[in-house]
Amino acid sequence: MAEGLKITKRTAYVAVLTMGIVSMLGDICYESGRGIAPDYLRFLGASAFIVGAVSGAGEFIGYAMRLVSGSLADRSRAYWLFIFLGYGLIVAIPLMGLTSSIELVMALLLLERLGKALRSPSRDTVVSIVSKGMGSGKAFGLHEAIDQIGAIIGPLILGAIMFWTANNYSISFQFLFIPYALMLIALFYAFKRVGGSVESVAKSASSEGGSLSRGFWLYCAAILLNTVGLIPVALILFKGSSILQPQGLQWLVPILYVAVQFVDAPMALAAGYMFDKMGVKLLALPFMLSILPAFFVSYGGIVGVVAACLVYGVVLGMQESIYRAAIADLIPLSRRGTAYGVFNTALGVGTLAGGVVFGYFIDQGYSAYLLAGFALVMQVGALVALRGDKELFTVSSNKAQALALFRASDVSSGKSLRRLSRMVLAMCCLNSASSMAGL
Repeated sequence: MAEGLKITKRTAYVAVLTMGIVSMLGDICYESGRGIAPDYLRFLGASAFIVGAVSGAGEFIGYAMRLVSGSLADRSRAYWLFIFLGYGLIVAIPLMGLTSSIELVMALLLLERLGKALRSPSRDTVVSIVSKGMGSGKAFGLHEAIDQIGAIIGPLILGAIMFWTANNYSISFQFLFIPYALMLIALFYAFKRVGGSVESVAKSASSEGGSLSRGFWLYCAAILLNTVGLIPVALILFKGSSILQPQGLQWLVPILYVAVQFVDAPMALAAGYMFDKMGVKLLALPFMLSILPAFFVSYGGIVGVVAACLVYGVVLGMQESIYRAAIADLIPLSRRGTAYGVFNTALGVGTLAGGVVFGYFIDQGYSAYLLAGFALVMQVGALVALRGDKELFTVSSNKAQALALFRASDVSSGKSLRRLSRMVLAMCCLNSASSMAGL
């Protein structure tokens, strides 16, 4: 088995940290751009339906195309090629500062999401390869926590630039060429440090069998229903923009996005730890919390928008860590790129449907109770699907037992991991504190 080959603890730590830094710099670029994109589209004349549809279509492309890129990556084992191509397309975000055409802005947003589709299955597979012994929850949690430091810093910087330039969108977007260049440098460094070790493990898995089980398909069905019933963050920000823009305060819109990341980063790390103890049972928590943002954003004015951002951040932190970690436990390495592609297709279809439905509801002025009711029905369906196969819970239980045995045989490495995790958590807390100071 490929996963039985030796990946040293040092290699695992370096891989998670360096890939996290690459993602952090990427987030400074594209998360800040995406945070202000709904406001920019509204400035150019787009309706809530168009913003919701573009957001949903972008997420659909960003997730559904992973089915193709994941399968191709599994067949070719060229995981790093897809990672480089995908991160390269982040250039679409700073390029938005060079145009005021609503059609071109929409196209660039979709292009960036295509890049996300190319890189994500391969990046997640690389993280899953090195997660053995660490616990998949911790590996993805640490990666997401480091990643979200950039998602906090980026919108804060962009909000400050918007403020200092009197809401100049062009200058603000063009500034993002700087973190984009730094991200490419960090990516080349990451490949130089850990690329060879990861590739040797990945290539040795080419002869492994394995299929996508019934439990996996039920898991994807649960994720699909969950995302259909979760109002997209783009519409939360659109609602905030509709309140702030008439007062000339649209520079605060990226700060609202910071509120999402403020919760996301520490939640991803905490959820990763809890997942390694509880398994997929933990998913009941984000499923039920997904009901609240739709209600808050339609009922509570600007306070409700802030509350929706915070709750959405909790769900997103779990979505970006433990939703992905479960795949590493369910699927063998030889099919993992494909599995991540299928999984993300479910996310994409759900996000597209959710964006269109909630965008229509908001345009038509439907009540907060209707939005919350729709979300409730979707989340109940997600919970039913999650409970549809005992394999999901058996796999998680066996994984937890195996991880406990591994720790018992390597206490000193466990102490190193705890020290590393505490360091990253401290970094997240410091950046969160700076975010609150920025607010």
